[in-house]
Amino acid sequence: MKAISFKAFAITNEINLNKIATHCGIRKKFTWEEPLILKGDILQSILKKSSTEMEQVLVFSFGSLVFINVSKEEDMVTFFKFIRSFEPELDLSHVERYMDDYSLHFTENEPIELTDEYVIAPNYEVYYPELISTILAKSVALEKTEEQLEKIHDKLEMMIDRLEKGKLRIGNKELARTMAKIIRHEYNTISYIMILDKPDITWQISDANDFYESMLEFLELSDRHKILKDKTEILYNIMGGFSDISHSIRGLFVEWVIVILILFEIVLTLVEKIF
Repeated sequence: MKAISFKAFAITNEINLNKIATHCGIRKKFTWEEPLILKGDILQSILKKSSTEMEQVLVFSFGSLVFINVSKEEDMVTFFKFIRSFEPELDLSHVERYMDDYSLHFTENEPIELTDEYVIAPNYEVYYPELISTILAKSVALEKTEEQLEKIHDKLEMMIDRLEKGKLRIGNKELARTMAKIIRHEYNTISYIMILDKPDITWQISDANDFYESMLEFLELSDRHKILKDKTEILYNIMGGFSDISHSIRGLFVEWVIVILILFEIVLTLVEKIF
């Protein structure tokens, strides 16, 4: 059997699968943990050209796409434009920023072998395309989230520089915006990309579960997920420190205002008694 190619992209934070499914005439309510698989006549109508039986595109709710055996760039661009009709904020000029290539090869009488660029299997199993696509989709989405976390780190570093220069006051709006970015990052990573959740088929077929776990471990998704969680906890601790400093400064300011008002009242009283 010929090798199967995979090309994964993380293009946005969220894609409404049910809107696309309704447009394509798919009468199914998609939940957040399952991908929308487009192939056959539906894929041909989107790409406006004929396609083979093995060509398909998996769309994930957390903003990733995986093209299977779709190698022509113009076909991918056509599909990106199709997705943009449902997600207008999608910037087509940056769709290749977070991407990964992978392939599945077959060698009889050989055990499964995983590498950074391909996997070798003794024979074809129906669950291979979906499981490989799911792992790749999560990997590129995680890569995008990792870069967003670095931007938050840069922002906090600027705030720390200001503290070192004695500029202790930090506005509530600035604190709120930074905290919102951290919460959004945590939501996108833990709640939406669902690193720790597994496809339904892994609960039904033990070999599928073993294959999925092997790929998950080889591509270090669990380790990357743990590192992100640890970094997020550090960010929360830093923001807690900023918040405490800000509140202390405001409390000290209020105390000084009260002291000044009391002194002013005493001075007025003395002036009235003297004159």
